[in-house]
Amino acid sequence: MRTLLFLLALPLAAGLRADVEFAQVGDVRLTLDAWVPDGAGPFPAVIVVHGGGFVNGDKQTYVQPLFDPLTKGGFAWFTINYRLAPQYRFPAAVEDVERAVLWLHTHAQEYKVDPRRIALVGESAGGHLVSYVGAKHKPAARIAAVVSFYGPHDFEARATQRGALSDSEKAFVGVSDTSPKSMRLLRQASPVTYVHKDMPPYLLIHGTKDAAVPYQLSVSMCDKMKRAGASCEVFTVQDAPHGVGPWEKNPAFQGYKKKMVEWLQATLR
Repeated sequence: MRTLLFLLALPLAAGLRADVEFAQVGDVRLTLDAWVPDGAGPFPAVIVVHGGGFVNGDKQTYVQPLFDPLTKGGFAWFTINYRLAPQYRFPAAVEDVERAVLWLHTHAQEYKVDPRRIALVGESAGGHLVSYVGAKHKPAARIAAVVSFYGPHDFEARATQRGALSDSEKAFVGVSDTSPKSMRLLRQASPVTYVHKDMPPYLLIHGTKDAAVPYQLSVSMCDKMKRAGASCEVFTVQDAPHGVGPWEKNPAFQGYKKKMVEWLQATLR
């Protein structure tokens, strides 16, 4: 048995591993796809969290444009599934992201990962989730950096501005109005609520013509982090709409890839 356990812990060969189970919650099997770089390592690692309004998507949707830059940047990366609303409401998806972090800490040697250099990268709903986990996490699930693409960091501010809730907010949080009780629940589900000095460094990437998640939400989140003494930077993608998929169609929007990789390399060095 000891020999078997030792063999299972040996570093994997370079390449892609698909549909690796990282947790089972009730009858839900949570899986990820893993990219293992060539070489001895240990490598900095990125856990990628997809978007989809908290109700759609999986580990291979929406986030595919991020894979190639991370591979070329020398990162091990892991793109994950999580439980979707409305069947699984907040905080289920947050807990699943934390489960992925804990799994990677446990399997760091096998995947040639430096457990001190794990970052979270997410887009849209995934950007919200990684922002939340970075701000409010279990001590064992601490990570070294967060990159959030156009995450809706402040549900309460969005609802106040519009005077109504989006379908994704209703599904994720389980509220249907803007009553004081609902607003309190929206506040509890918002990363901006938990900003504090000892958060990991954040890079917030956002397009100025995002009709789904206002650009100002990233600016406000970053400003609050700086006031608290935490490290944050906003990378503005001028005139870009919502989604790295649409960004692929315009060469003018592609600078975010270089910025993301260089920022992660510097932050996780």
